Amino acid sequence: MAGTAIMELTDANFDQEVLKSEQPVLIDFWAVWCGPCRALAPIVDEVAQSYSGKVKVMKMNVDENPGTPGRYGIRGIPTLLIFKGGQVKEQIVGYVPKETIEKAIDKHIG
Repeated sequence: MAGTAIMELTDANFDQEVLKSEQPVLIDFWAVWCGPCRALAPIVDEVAQSYSGKVKVMKMNVDENPGTPGRYGIRGIPTLLIFKGGQVKEQIVGYVPKETIEKAIDKHIG
C-alpha cells in the first residue's frame, strides 16, 4: 500500500522515526478494510513525492500496530498526523483533498 517515497511505520520504530526526526513527519493511519483510506492513499503518495526531502511521509496500519494509535487517541481512520519536534502539530481526520494536506504541511516547513 505504501508508495516509493513512503515508509511503513510500526509501534516498534515509531519513537526513532517520528519523535527523533529532524524533519516534520506526516503519518497516515490506515487499515486494509478501510475504503476512505484506500481512496486517500494515492493523494498521500503524491504528497510524499512533492515534499520529498522536506517531510517524512509514513503509513501505519492500525490493525497491525494498535499501540501508537491508542497513544495518540486515533479513533477514526484515515487520520493524518503531522509531527514536528516530537509533538503533534496537526490532525486531519477522514478523506480530504490534497490541498488540505499541503496547507497543513506548509505551516510547518521552511
